[in-house]
Amino acid sequence: MQKLVSWRLLDAPLSRGMTAMLVALALTASAPSPIQAQDYPTRPVTLVVPFVAGGGTEITARIVAHALEARLGRPVLVENKPGAGTVIGSNYVAKAAPDGYTLLMATSTPMAINATVHKALPYDPATDLIPLALVAQSPFILVVNPSLPVKSVKELIDYAKANPGKLPFGSAGPGSPHHLYAELLSSMTGIKMSHVPYRGTLPALNDVLGGHIQFMFTDVPPSAGMIQSGKLRAIGVSTKERLAAFPDIPTVAEAGVPGYEAVAWFMVAAPAKTPAPVIERLHKELKELIATPEVKAQLAKLSLVPMDTPSVADMQAFVKSEIARWGKVVEAAGIARSQ
Repeated sequence: MQKLVSWRLLDAPLSRGMTAMLVALALTASAPSPIQAQDYPTRPVTLVVPFVAGGGTEITARIVAHALEARLGRPVLVENKPGAGTVIGSNYVAKAAPDGYTLLMATSTPMAINATVHKALPYDPATDLIPLALVAQSPFILVVNPSLPVKSVKELIDYAKANPGKLPFGSAGPGSPHHLYAELLSSMTGIKMSHVPYRGTLPALNDVLGGHIQFMFTDVPPSAGMIQSGKLRAIGVSTKERLAAFPDIPTVAEAGVPGYEAVAWFMVAAPAKTPAPVIERLHKELKELIATPEVKAQLAKLSLVPMDTPSVADMQAFVKSEIARWGKVVEAAGIARSQ
Protein backbone atom coordinates (compact mmCIF):
# COMPACT_ATOMS: atom_id res chain seq x y z
CA MET A 1 0.00 0.00 0.00
CA GLN A 2 2.90 2.33 0.84
CA LYS A 3 4.48 1.74 -2.59
CA LEU A 4 1.19 2.51 -4.33
CA VAL A 5 0.80 5.75 -2.44
CA SER A 6 4.41 6.73 -3.26
CA TRP A 7 3.91 6.11 -6.95
CA ARG A 8 0.69 8.16 -6.98
CA LEU A 9 2.47 11.01 -5.19
CA LEU A 10 5.24 10.99 -7.76
CA ASP A 11 2.73 11.06 -10.62
CA ALA A 12 0.63 13.81 -9.03
CA PRO A 13 1.27 17.52 -9.87
CA LEU A 14 3.44 19.23 -7.25
CA SER A 15 2.30 22.35 -5.47
CA ARG A 16 4.48 25.46 -5.60
CA GLY A 17 5.36 25.00 -1.94
CA MET A 18 6.37 21.39 -2.37
CA THR A 19 8.44 22.23 -5.48
CA ALA A 20 10.31 24.93 -3.59
CA MET A 21 10.91 22.57 -0.68
CA LEU A 22 12.32 19.84 -2.95
CA VAL A 23 14.62 22.33 -4.71
CA ALA A 24 15.90 23.59 -1.36
CA LEU A 25 16.56 20.02 -0.19
CA ALA A 26 18.45 19.24 -3.39
CA LEU A 27 20.65 22.32 -3.04
CA THR A 28 21.34 21.54 0.59
CA ALA A 29 22.33 18.00 -0.26
CA SER A 30 24.76 19.12 -2.97
CA ALA A 31 26.46 21.87 -0.95
CA PRO A 32 29.55 21.15 1.17
CA SER A 33 28.48 20.65 4.76
CA PRO A 34 30.19 22.40 7.67
CA ILE A 35 31.27 18.99 8.95
CA GLN A 36 33.03 18.23 5.63
CA ALA A 37 34.87 21.54 5.75
CA GLN A 38 35.96 20.94 9.34
CA ASP A 39 37.31 17.50 8.44
CA TYR A 40 39.44 18.91 5.60
CA PRO A 41 41.63 17.40 4.32
CA THR A 42 40.66 13.74 4.05
CA ARG A 43 42.76 12.95 0.96
CA PRO A 44 45.83 14.25 -0.92
CA VAL A 45 45.99 17.89 -2.05
CA THR A 46 47.44 18.83 -5.45
CA LEU A 47 49.48 22.00 -5.92
CA VAL A 48 49.50 22.82 -9.65
CA VAL A 49 52.51 24.54 -11.23
CA PRO A 50 51.55 26.16 -14.58
CA PHE A 51 55.12 25.87 -15.90
CA VAL A 52 57.32 23.06 -17.18
CA ALA A 53 59.34 21.07 -14.66
CA GLY A 54 62.63 22.37 -13.32
CA GLY A 55 61.92 26.09 -13.07
CA GLY A 56 61.92 28.32 -10.02
CA THR A 57 58.16 28.06 -9.61
CA GLU A 58 58.29 24.29 -9.26
CA ILE A 59 61.21 24.45 -6.82
CA THR A 60 59.30 26.95 -4.68
CA ALA A 61 56.14 24.86 -4.92
CA ARG A 62 57.99 21.81 -3.57
CA ILE A 63 59.27 23.77 -0.58
CA VAL A 64 55.72 24.94 0.20
CA ALA A 65 54.18 21.51 -0.47
CA HIS A 66 56.59 19.72 1.86
CA ALA A 67 55.91 22.13 4.72
CA LEU A 68 52.14 22.17 4.13
CA GLU A 69 52.01 18.37 4.01
CA ALA A 70 53.45 18.19 7.54
CA ARG A 71 50.79 20.61 8.78
CA LEU A 72 47.78 19.07 7.04
CA GLY A 73 48.72 15.47 7.75
CA ARG A 74 47.98 14.52 4.12
CA PRO A 75 50.18 14.30 1.02
CA VAL A 76 50.53 17.53 -0.97
CA LEU A 77 51.45 16.60 -4.54
CA VAL A 78 53.13 18.99 -6.99
CA GLU A 79 51.86 18.63 -10.56
CA ASN A 80 53.13 20.53 -13.60
CA LYS A 81 50.51 21.69 -16.10
CA PRO A 82 52.35 23.98 -18.52
CA GLY A 83 51.13 25.59 -21.72
CA ALA A 84 49.70 28.77 -23.25
CA GLY A 85 51.81 31.04 -21.06
CA THR A 86 50.44 29.53 -17.77
CA VAL A 87 46.83 29.70 -18.98
CA ILE A 88 46.29 25.92 -19.16
CA GLY A 89 47.36 25.20 -15.58
CA SER A 90 45.75 28.32 -14.12
CA ASN A 91 42.43 27.72 -15.86
CA TYR A 92 42.53 24.09 -14.72
CA VAL A 93 42.65 25.22 -11.10
CA ALA A 94 40.12 28.04 -11.58
CA LYS A 95 37.62 25.52 -12.99
CA ALA A 96 38.46 22.69 -10.57
CA ALA A 97 36.06 21.54 -7.86
CA PRO A 98 36.17 24.28 -5.17
CA ASP A 99 36.95 21.92 -2.32
CA GLY A 100 40.51 22.81 -1.35
CA TYR A 101 42.09 19.78 -3.00
CA THR A 102 43.37 21.57 -6.12
CA LEU A 103 45.52 24.66 -5.54
CA LEU A 104 47.67 26.87 -7.78
CA MET A 105 51.26 27.92 -7.27
CA ALA A 106 50.74 31.19 -9.07
CA THR A 107 53.09 33.93 -10.15
CA SER A 108 52.47 37.47 -11.31
CA THR A 109 51.96 36.06 -14.82
CA PRO A 110 48.64 34.19 -14.36
CA MET A 111 47.42 36.48 -11.56
CA ALA A 112 48.19 39.87 -13.14
CA ILE A 113 50.11 40.05 -16.42
CA ASN A 114 47.92 37.71 -18.49
CA ALA A 115 44.86 39.88 -17.88
CA THR A 116 46.23 42.41 -20.39
CA VAL A 117 48.39 40.20 -22.63
CA HIS A 118 45.50 37.92 -23.67
CA LYS A 119 42.52 38.93 -25.75
CA ALA A 120 40.19 36.77 -23.67
CA LEU A 121 41.32 34.66 -20.73
CA PRO A 122 39.12 31.64 -19.96
CA TYR A 123 39.31 32.68 -16.30
CA ASP A 124 39.34 35.98 -14.42
CA PRO A 125 42.30 36.13 -11.99
CA ALA A 126 40.50 38.71 -9.84
CA THR A 127 37.27 36.73 -9.40
CA ASP A 128 37.83 33.05 -10.32
CA LEU A 129 40.84 32.51 -8.05
CA ILE A 130 41.14 33.47 -4.41
CA PRO A 131 44.58 34.21 -2.89
CA LEU A 132 45.59 32.09 0.08
CA ALA A 133 49.10 33.37 0.78
CA LEU A 134 51.94 35.41 -0.65
CA VAL A 135 55.10 33.32 -0.62
CA ALA A 136 58.10 35.26 -1.91
CA GLN A 137 59.44 37.82 -4.35
CA SER A 138 61.69 36.55 -7.12
CA PRO A 139 64.54 38.74 -8.39
CA PHE A 140 65.67 38.10 -11.99
CA ILE A 141 69.18 38.13 -13.47
CA LEU A 142 70.09 39.29 -16.96
CA VAL A 143 72.35 36.59 -18.46
CA VAL A 144 74.10 36.37 -21.83
CA ASN A 145 75.92 33.68 -23.74
CA PRO A 146 79.67 34.09 -22.99
CA SER A 147 80.40 34.21 -26.71
CA LEU A 148 78.44 37.46 -27.03
CA PRO A 149 80.96 40.34 -26.99
CA VAL A 150 79.31 42.18 -24.09
CA LYS A 151 80.28 42.22 -20.43
CA SER A 152 77.88 44.81 -19.05
CA VAL A 153 74.35 46.12 -19.48
CA LYS A 154 75.72 49.23 -21.21
CA GLU A 155 77.65 47.09 -23.70
CA LEU A 156 74.53 45.01 -24.36
CA ILE A 157 72.55 48.17 -25.10
CA ASP A 158 75.27 49.46 -27.42
CA TYR A 159 75.45 46.09 -29.20
CA ALA A 160 71.65 46.03 -29.64
CA LYS A 161 71.65 49.56 -31.06
CA ALA A 162 74.36 48.58 -33.53
CA ASN A 163 72.37 45.47 -34.53
CA PRO A 164 68.70 46.56 -34.40
CA GLY A 165 66.27 43.66 -34.37
CA LYS A 166 69.06 41.11 -34.69
CA LEU A 167 69.57 40.32 -31.00
CA PRO A 168 67.29 37.40 -30.01
CA PHE A 169 66.27 36.96 -26.37
CA GLY A 170 64.37 34.11 -24.78
CA SER A 171 61.51 33.91 -22.31
CA ALA A 172 59.32 31.37 -20.55
CA GLY A 173 56.45 32.42 -22.81
CA PRO A 174 54.64 35.52 -24.09
CA GLY A 175 53.83 37.87 -21.22
CA SER A 176 56.03 36.02 -18.71
CA PRO A 177 58.27 38.12 -16.43
CA HIS A 178 61.23 36.95 -18.53
CA HIS A 179 59.52 38.53 -21.54
CA LEU A 180 58.26 41.74 -19.94
CA TYR A 181 61.51 42.53 -18.15
CA ALA A 182 63.29 42.52 -21.52
CA GLU A 183 60.50 44.60 -23.05
CA LEU A 184 60.82 47.07 -20.17
CA LEU A 185 64.56 47.29 -20.86
CA SER A 186 63.80 47.87 -24.55
CA SER A 187 61.25 50.62 -23.87
CA MET A 188 63.56 52.41 -21.42
CA THR A 189 66.60 52.34 -23.73
CA GLY A 190 65.09 52.47 -27.21
CA ILE A 191 66.74 49.24 -28.37
CA LYS A 192 65.00 46.77 -30.69
CA MET A 193 65.35 43.04 -30.05
CA SER A 194 63.76 39.80 -31.25
CA HIS A 195 61.61 37.82 -28.79
CA VAL A 196 61.81 34.01 -28.89
CA PRO A 197 59.21 32.44 -26.53
CA TYR A 198 59.67 29.00 -24.95
CA ARG A 199 57.46 26.78 -22.79
CA GLY A 200 59.53 27.36 -19.68
CA THR A 201 62.74 28.77 -18.22
CA LEU A 202 64.97 25.72 -18.69
CA PRO A 203 64.34 25.28 -22.43
CA ALA A 204 65.16 28.97 -22.94
CA LEU A 205 68.29 28.76 -20.77
CA ASN A 206 69.47 25.72 -22.70
CA ASP A 207 69.24 27.69 -25.93
CA VAL A 208 71.17 30.59 -24.39
CA LEU A 209 73.85 28.04 -23.46
CA GLY A 210 73.79 26.65 -26.98
CA GLY A 211 74.05 30.08 -28.58
CA HIS A 212 70.70 29.78 -30.38
CA ILE A 213 69.55 32.92 -28.55
CA GLN A 214 71.86 35.51 -27.04
CA PHE A 215 70.39 36.51 -23.68
CA MET A 216 67.42 36.46 -21.33
CA PHE A 217 66.15 37.57 -17.95
CA THR A 218 65.96 34.49 -15.75
CA ASP A 219 64.86 33.67 -12.23
CA VAL A 220 67.74 32.61 -9.99
CA PRO A 221 67.07 28.95 -8.99
CA PRO A 222 67.41 27.32 -12.44
CA SER A 223 70.33 29.53 -13.50
CA ALA A 224 72.49 29.83 -10.38
CA GLY A 225 74.69 26.81 -11.15
CA MET A 226 75.18 27.91 -14.76
CA ILE A 227 76.24 31.38 -13.60
CA GLN A 228 78.61 30.06 -10.94
CA SER A 229 80.25 27.66 -13.39
CA GLY A 230 80.76 30.39 -15.98
CA LYS A 231 78.48 28.77 -18.56
CA LEU A 232 76.38 31.94 -18.47
CA ARG A 233 77.60 35.51 -18.00
CA ALA A 234 75.46 37.51 -15.57
CA ILE A 235 75.49 41.26 -16.20
CA GLY A 236 72.56 42.69 -14.24
CA VAL A 237 69.94 42.16 -11.52
CA SER A 238 66.34 43.31 -12.04
CA THR A 239 65.76 44.56 -8.48
CA LYS A 240 66.71 47.81 -6.76
CA GLU A 241 69.39 46.11 -4.70
CA ARG A 242 72.07 43.54 -5.44
CA LEU A 243 71.55 39.92 -4.46
CA ALA A 244 73.27 38.55 -1.38
CA ALA A 245 74.14 35.35 -3.29
CA PHE A 246 75.69 37.33 -6.18
CA PRO A 247 77.03 40.56 -4.68
CA ASP A 248 79.32 41.24 -7.64
CA ILE A 249 76.46 41.48 -10.15
CA PRO A 250 75.29 45.11 -10.41
CA THR A 251 71.64 46.04 -10.67
CA VAL A 252 70.39 46.97 -14.14
CA ALA A 253 69.68 50.44 -12.74
CA GLU A 254 73.23 51.07 -11.58
CA ALA A 255 74.69 49.41 -14.69
CA GLY A 256 73.28 51.92 -17.13
CA VAL A 257 69.45 52.11 -16.93
CA PRO A 258 68.51 54.43 -14.03
CA GLY A 259 65.07 53.71 -12.59
CA TYR A 260 64.88 50.15 -13.89
CA GLU A 261 63.18 47.80 -11.41
CA ALA A 262 61.18 44.61 -11.92
CA VAL A 263 60.37 41.76 -9.57
CA ALA A 264 58.07 38.74 -9.76
CA TRP A 265 56.17 37.14 -6.89
CA PHE A 266 54.74 33.78 -5.90
CA MET A 267 51.25 33.25 -4.50
CA VAL A 268 49.18 30.18 -3.59
CA ALA A 269 45.57 30.43 -4.81
CA ALA A 270 42.42 28.31 -4.84
CA PRO A 271 39.17 28.22 -6.85
CA ALA A 272 37.06 31.19 -5.79
CA LYS A 273 34.07 29.23 -4.47
CA THR A 274 36.12 27.14 -2.04
CA PRO A 275 34.25 26.99 1.32
CA ALA A 276 35.23 29.72 3.78
CA PRO A 277 36.39 27.29 6.53
CA VAL A 278 38.79 25.62 4.07
CA ILE A 279 40.09 29.01 2.88
CA GLU A 280 40.65 30.05 6.48
CA ARG A 281 42.50 26.82 7.30
CA LEU A 282 44.79 27.03 4.28
CA HIS A 283 45.39 30.76 4.75
CA LYS A 284 46.42 30.18 8.38
CA GLU A 285 48.66 27.18 7.66
CA LEU A 286 50.41 28.80 4.69
CA LYS A 287 50.94 32.12 6.47
CA GLU A 288 52.50 30.36 9.45
CA LEU A 289 54.72 27.99 7.49
CA ILE A 290 56.16 30.75 5.28
CA ALA A 291 57.16 32.62 8.45
CA THR A 292 59.09 29.65 9.90
CA PRO A 293 62.91 29.91 10.00
CA GLU A 294 63.19 26.63 8.07
CA VAL A 295 61.13 27.79 5.08
CA LYS A 296 62.68 31.27 5.11
CA ALA A 297 66.15 29.69 4.98
CA GLN A 298 65.18 27.46 2.06
CA LEU A 299 63.76 30.40 0.13
CA ALA A 300 66.84 32.52 0.89
CA LYS A 301 69.08 29.81 -0.60
CA LEU A 302 67.18 30.34 -3.85
CA SER A 303 67.70 34.13 -3.62
CA LEU A 304 63.96 34.52 -3.00
CA VAL A 305 62.68 37.13 -0.57
CA PRO A 306 59.93 35.80 1.75
CA MET A 307 56.80 37.96 1.83
CA ASP A 308 54.40 38.71 4.67
CA THR A 309 50.90 37.41 4.05
CA PRO A 310 48.13 39.93 4.79
CA SER A 311 44.41 39.12 4.93
CA VAL A 312 42.69 37.43 2.02
CA ALA A 313 40.83 40.69 1.28
CA ASP A 314 44.10 42.64 1.19
CA MET A 315 45.62 40.09 -1.18
CA GLN A 316 42.62 40.39 -3.48
CA ALA A 317 43.20 44.15 -3.55
CA PHE A 318 46.90 43.51 -4.23
CA VAL A 319 46.04 41.32 -7.25
CA LYS A 320 43.82 44.06 -8.69
CA SER A 321 46.57 46.66 -8.21
CA GLU A 322 49.13 44.39 -9.91
CA ILE A 323 46.77 43.81 -12.86
CA ALA A 324 46.65 47.60 -13.32
CA ARG A 325 50.39 48.06 -12.79
CA TRP A 326 51.54 45.38 -15.23
CA GLY A 327 48.79 46.34 -17.65
CA LYS A 328 50.60 49.63 -18.20
CA VAL A 329 53.89 47.80 -18.90
CA VAL A 330 52.18 45.43 -21.33
CA GLU A 331 50.51 48.33 -23.15
CA ALA A 332 53.81 50.22 -23.38
CA ALA A 333 55.50 47.11 -24.78
CA GLY A 334 52.87 46.90 -27.52
CA ILE A 335 51.83 43.34 -26.66
CA ALA A 336 48.39 44.02 -25.14
CA ARG A 337 45.82 41.46 -26.30
CA SER A 338 48.47 39.87 -28.48
CA GLN A 339 47.72 36.31 -27.38
